[in-house]
Amino acid sequence: MTRPNKVSIGYLEEQAKKLRIHTCELVSQRGRGYVQQGLGASDIFSALFFSEMNIDPKFPDWENRDRLIVSTAHNSAVYYSALHERGFFDKKTLDTYCTDGSKLEINITERLGRPVEATCGSLGQGLSVAVGICLSAIRNNKPFNTYVVLGDGELQEGQVWEAAIYASNMKISNLCMIIDFNELQVEGKSENAIEHFNLFERWNSHNWNTIEIDGNNMNEIIEAFETFRKEDLRPTVIIAKTLPGKGVSFLEGIYSHQMFFSRKASQYAVEELMNGK
Repeated sequence: MTRPNKVSIGYLEEQAKKLRIHTCELVSQRGRGYVQQGLGASDIFSALFFSEMNIDPKFPDWENRDRLIVSTAHNSAVYYSALHERGFFDKKTLDTYCTDGSKLEINITERLGRPVEATCGSLGQGLSVAVGICLSAIRNNKPFNTYVVLGDGELQEGQVWEAAIYASNMKISNLCMIIDFNELQVEGKSENAIEHFNLFERWNSHNWNTIEIDGNNMNEIIEAFETFRKEDLRPTVIIAKTLPGKGVSFLEGIYSHQMFFSRKASQYAVEELMNGK
C-alpha cells in the first residue's frame, strides 16, 4: 500500500472537475446545499485523495492509513464525491446523498464507517480530534499522518487555538491542517462577522510551519504537501485561499452559505464544467 502520488497535475485537475460535477448534481437533488464550498474545495480534496493521502479503499480499516478529519463536516457533497471516485463506494450509493435512511448525511458522520474518523458537525472541533490522533500515533510509533480540513470561519472558535498551542508545544509534526480560506460563513463574507487578522502571522507566531497558497492552483497545493512532509519539528498549516463556486462562471464569487440550487442550474453548471472551463 503506497502513497498514490505518482500522478500528473493534469490528472488531479481532471479529478477535481469530476468532484465539481458530482457536487453540483448531488446538491441539486435536494434543491439546496453547500455547493459553493464544495466547488471551491474540489482541488484540495482531489489532491488529498488522489495524490497525498496513503489510503486504500480495499482496506479502509488499515492500521497505518493516513487519517482525514473534515472539520467543516457540512461540506459533505465534495467529500462523498471524492470517496466515490477513489473507490470507497459505487455511484448508486453516492446518489443516495441526503435521502431518508442514507448514511451519506448532510453532515459527515461516523455512521458511514471508514474512512470517516470523527463526527465534526459542531464547528471548531476537528483540530482537537486530529491532535489526539497524532499524539497517539507518535507514542505508538505509527507512521501515518493526519490531515484536517478546517474552514476560516471556524477560527472564531476558541477550541481551535487551544489545540493549536498544544500541537506546537508537543511538536506534532505528523499533523497537516488545511484552512479552506473561502471567506464564507452563514452570514455571508466572514469579514462581515468578525474583523480579519493576518492568518500567516497568527499561525507563524504559534510556531506552526505556515504556508500560504492559492487553494485552486494544483501545483501550489502539491508543493505545499511536499513541504509538509519535509517538516519534522512542527505541525503544518496550509492557508489555502479558495473561491466559492470555482469552475462555474455564474457561481464564482457568490457568498451563499446554503444556496438554493435547482436541477436546471446544475445542468448548466455541469455542461460548463464538461466543456472544460
